Amino acid sequence: MAGQKQKVNLVVDLTGKTVLVTGACSGIGYGVAEVMSQAGANVLVNDLLPGRTLEVARQLQGESFPGDITDPDFVRLVREKQVDILINNAGFQHVSPLESFTPEIYRRMLEVLLVGPFMLSQAVVPGMKERGFGRIINIASVHAKIASAFKAGYVSAKHGLLGLTRVIALETATHGITVNAICPGYVDTPLVRNQLKDLAAGHNLPEEDVLNQVILRPVPMKRLLTPGEVGFLALFLCSNAADAITAQGYTIDGGWIQI
Repeated sequence: MAGQKQKVNLVVDLTGKTVLVTGACSGIGYGVAEVMSQAGANVLVNDLLPGRTLEVARQLQGESFPGDITDPDFVRLVREKQVDILINNAGFQHVSPLESFTPEIYRRMLEVLLVGPFMLSQAVVPGMKERGFGRIINIASVHAKIASAFKAGYVSAKHGLLGLTRVIALETATHGITVNAICPGYVDTPLVRNQLKDLAAGHNLPEEDVLNQVILRPVPMKRLLTPGEVGFLALFLCSNAADAITAQGYTIDGGWIQI
């Protein structure tokens, strides 16, 4: 009503909330998981390697939760957890011209980057509806909005992930659930560093020139993002200050794109 003031808690306290972060053992996933842990959440640390997830879970005082997000058996385990916040981050990159981009790798990229988040969202939404609260944050990419050469699989999957984000948001908007995507530019992670050799070949450049001449060339800030910067944006989207924000794709890219 007019004249009423709503309290907004700008210090995000996730004590009592359980956050599942996929691909949490390195890169963006680790940065997000670390921020969520610092905010008091119980973090379910997911990745493929049990030993590594256990190590990271100990660092973050969370819970090791290894598994393949595309495996129906793992998804069944997720259903048994009370997941209040789902961070769909797991993924991989493959850089290749269209003519040599193998269908097997293309299909696997769609499975991991798009089908996995779909299945995990299916698994957690019923519980979120029952509790009247939920956050699903899909780590997409600027490549959910624009394309780059030699990344047919990644660009296809990330465009799809942004569309999936919006559909789930519309279906859950009256249940206290928000669903958003974060669309980072290039972040200083192994996924980015491991692209340099293939990008050098695709652009016919020395590998040492790729970072400045290809990756950072269109970025006004002329630097890579940090995983923590993505993590803090995710944390904001988990706060009550973001209760009315849903179905959005938030770009964080140093000014690269303006859409």
